[in-house]
Amino acid sequence: MISVLIVDDQDLVRRGLRSLLEDEEDMMVVGEAADGLDAVALAKRERPDVVLMDIRMPGVDGLEATRRIGADPDLAGTRVVVLTTFETDAYILEALRNGASGFLLKDAGPDEILHALRLVHAGEALLAPSVTRRVVRELIAARARVHTPHPRLGDLTAREREVVGLVGRGHSNAEIAEELVLSPATARTHVSRAMIKLGARDRAQLVVFAYQSGLVD
Repeated sequence: MISVLIVDDQDLVRRGLRSLLEDEEDMMVVGEAADGLDAVALAKRERPDVVLMDIRMPGVDGLEATRRIGADPDLAGTRVVVLTTFETDAYILEALRNGASGFLLKDAGPDEILHALRLVHAGEALLAPSVTRRVVRELIAARARVHTPHPRLGDLTAREREVVGLVGRGHSNAEIAEELVLSPATARTHVSRAMIKLGARDRAQLVVFAYQSGLVD
């Protein structure tokens, strides 16, 4: 069962999302919040698997709430999916750097939202295709300005560095296996070990680490 916390300052949006999720046999809503401060408090109390997080809210906004959740060691198992109407580079990159595992626009269809929750709960990263292209461009530009390798980059084996670079390019485990002539299980193991060594919550953070550390050409 996937437990979900809904965070949005619009009551109508929260009701719609609750109705959508409660119709699913593998999901349950454990709470609702209208601002970031309440979201963090509820997350600490309920320990949800996934938080559906709006960005623009009064008081503590969704970006700061995402940062606080991501920084709390007691919430290491909680993933944040940012759901917003604002598709801007600043919001996207800040959300990812603050620990968000996914980014969806509010015009996403019900099936897309449900798929996102299941995907992120399984440990995958989720970005809308148009968002992915912009994130990659911006990360490349940022890497040219500031090169800051991850402090534990040296802990990775040569193969793991190669795998993280492919994750940074958006490759799935199956695509990594094909590229490096590995079995899918071996590719998955390399990704998992790299995440553990780098302290990455999920693949979204691996993407950021890959670009910041210069593992993507």
